[in-house]
Amino acid sequence: MRFQVGQPVVRRHFQHDLLSRVWLGVVAAEDDHGTWVWVDSGSAHRDLGSADGRHLRQIDFAEWPTIAKAFDERPWRGRVLMFHPREGDYSAWLFFTDDLRLRHWYVNLERPAVRWEHGLDTVDYDLDVVVHPDLTWNWKDEEEFVERLAYPFYWVENEAAVRAEGERLIKIAEAAQFPFDGTMTDFRPDPAWPVMNEMPSWWEAPRAWAN
Repeated sequence: MRFQVGQPVVRRHFQHDLLSRVWLGVVAAEDDHGTWVWVDSGSAHRDLGSADGRHLRQIDFAEWPTIAKAFDERPWRGRVLMFHPREGDYSAWLFFTDDLRLRHWYVNLERPAVRWEHGLDTVDYDLDVVVHPDLTWNWKDEEEFVERLAYPFYWVENEAAVRAEGERLIKIAEAAQFPFDGTMTDFRPDPAWPVMNEMPSWWEAPRAWAN
C-alpha cells in the first residue's frame, strides 16, 4: 500500500489492543526508504491518560490497567517530520524549530508500523534515542522502560531486542548514514497543506493487525 503525497493520515500507538496515542498529519513523501508524515504544530492529537486528567507518566504504573481512562485532546505542539522505514523496529522523527531548522532526530523504538487505508499503526516500545545535529546522542526514557518491564501487562516483551535496535541505530547515526545523513533536513511543507486540526471519523478504527 502506498499513500499519496498530501493525503491526511493518522499515526497511532497501541498498548496491546488499547489505542493510546494518535497524531493526525499529512503524507510528505513516499520513497524507497519509506513514508514521511508531516505533523505541524496545532495538528489534532490524542493522548490517553487518566479520566482525572493525569498523563500516563504521572500515574503509578501498577494502576494503569484498572484506572479510568480518557483522551487528552489538546493539539500537538511542535513541527515534526516522522519517517517510517520499510524495514526496522523504529521510526525517526525530525523535529524542527518554528523557522524549520533541524532541532534533533528522535528515534522512536517501536513495532514496525503496519499500514492501513488511513495511516500507520504501531506499538511504542518507550525507550528512545535522541540524535543531535552534531550526531551526538543520548538515550531517553530508559528508567521508565526498565521500571515497566517488571509488570506482566506491559506491551514490551523483548527488552534485549529493543536495546539492540537502539544500539544499531546509534551506530548508524555515529556513521552519519541514512536517515542521519542530512536527508530531508531541508524539508519545507507545501504551503497549500492546512494544519490538520480536526480528527477524522476514522481515527478510532480497529487496529491494523489482528494478533
